[in-house]
Amino acid sequence: MNTHSGKVALVTGGNRGIGLETGRQLAAFGFTVLLGARDLAKGEAAARQLGGKVEAIALDVAAPDAAAFAAAEIERRFGRLDVLVNNAAIHYDPRARALKPDWTVIREAFETNVFGAWRIAAACAPLLSTSGHGRLVNVSSEGGSLASMGAGAPAYSTTKATLNALTCILAAELRGAGVLVNAICPGWVATDMGGPGGRPVAQGASGIVWAATLPDDGPTGGFFRDGKRLPW
Repeated sequence: MNTHSGKVALVTGGNRGIGLETGRQLAAFGFTVLLGARDLAKGEAAARQLGGKVEAIALDVAAPDAAAFAAAEIERRFGRLDVLVNNAAIHYDPRARALKPDWTVIREAFETNVFGAWRIAAACAPLLSTSGHGRLVNVSSEGGSLASMGAGAPAYSTTKATLNALTCILAAELRGAGVLVNAICPGWVATDMGGPGGRPVAQGASGIVWAATLPDDGPTGGFFRDGKRLPW
């Protein structure tokens, strides 16, 4: 299954949940996987759980300078990046209401879910372009789909809708560099954020890995779950 041997992938929020499972599956494909983690010790412990070439890298996407430092480290060590999975996210708030906003939660959600993903995408774009076959995967949610959005989860839903918009813009800007950019909804997955009762984490991560391993003629600028398009 090592069809991508020698390629390098970075997964933000990679020390647990969907991020960790995405790293596991990418490693099985032969990638060298970097698990981005706010707490490097936790990232290193997570990396030791996985087979293949997996290691941790310090990366708090909410810290203004962290993305640039991580990108510089990847460039120094590998000279390129083949896959970026923007997985780090916080504050799923289904019981909250937009008319009673908790501005602290909302600002924190945007700082990580939008600005964090934006920072690392911008910092790593030159490395993805150097790859010649770069893949940028924004882990989104159907909760950010304008077609089905309703009451509840205002911080989470608005950040994911914004991430979807960013996906379209980045796809257009990186098209000429051969970088495919897509947003992926993993579905309701049984993780610390999703809670019990969801689909298995391996099933949710598989759609992310699908986007990370698309052929060069694959789609870009789309929104998918399990390889099938979702309405924006």
